[in-house]
Amino acid sequence: MAEIAPHEIQVRQVTHWQPTFTYSKPGEGGVYTFQLILDEGADEFVLTVENPDEAENLFDWLSKSAVVHFDVSRQVLLFGTRQTGV
Repeated sequence: MAEIAPHEIQVRQVTHWQPTFTYSKPGEGGVYTFQLILDEGADEFVLTVENPDEAENLFDWLSKSAVVHFDVSRQVLLFGTRQTGV
């Protein structure tokens, strides 16, 4: 069986994450960043969000999801599966 190289893995599990906020200037808001640690440190990605509402939504989704994956090539977060109608 051929071994899979790390760069060939396209979807990884988010095992840890850390939110930060960088203040800009008065009246200009700031920048929210979410450092995603993938597969216990095998890879990482820093996601930048400028809109406070989007940052709050992302914080909530990451906080409330039991399993989160990140598609490295498309830069897409996948928030597990949920039963419909619940």
